[in-house]
Amino acid sequence: MNAIKLRRIMVSVHLYAAALLAPAFLLVAISGGLYLANVKGETKETPITVPQGTKFDTESPVFEADVRRFLSAQKVDVAFEYIRVRDKNFTTRPTSRAHVAFEEKDGILSAKYVEPSLLNAMMEIHKGHGPHAYRILAMIAGLALFFVVLGGLTIGLLSPVYRRATILSSIAGSAVFAWLAFFA
Repeated sequence: MNAIKLRRIMVSVHLYAAALLAPAFLLVAISGGLYLANVKGETKETPITVPQGTKFDTESPVFEADVRRFLSAQKVDVAFEYIRVRDKNFTTRPTSRAHVAFEEKDGILSAKYVEPSLLNAMMEIHKGHGPHAYRILAMIAGLALFFVVLGGLTIGLLSPVYRRATILSSIAGSAVFAWLAFFA
């Protein structure tokens, strides 16, 4: 296959992959940039009544069922896929939509119903706290981004018109990245 035909195929694959995954790339770019600018969105928290003496054994094989039973008894309607446990605290996931956060302090369990704003939900998705299906898409998007960038560089290097600009831009970008990441 000659270089022109290869370049045309690579341009097509590069464009289709970038266009198909543009929403995921934009979500990561927007939420990541805003997070670094300390704009993280808001949550609305509503306390949930926890009867005195309520305990959960996070090591129990029926832990999730116990939590579901508790939420049902408290008439808290929240759909969740799994529970994230940290020490004595645990949270239903995904946290990119309404969820419940439990906290044990001094032997007393408290709970709150948490509703994230759109921006906060985007941050949670960015951090991998969204639904399992989205997490799979994010892994695919990450792999695709690698190939989109590699493909773009290859396309630039295969084109005599863009080769010099591609090389100079890559060197400049690498130098700025290395300096800011390791020396600044």
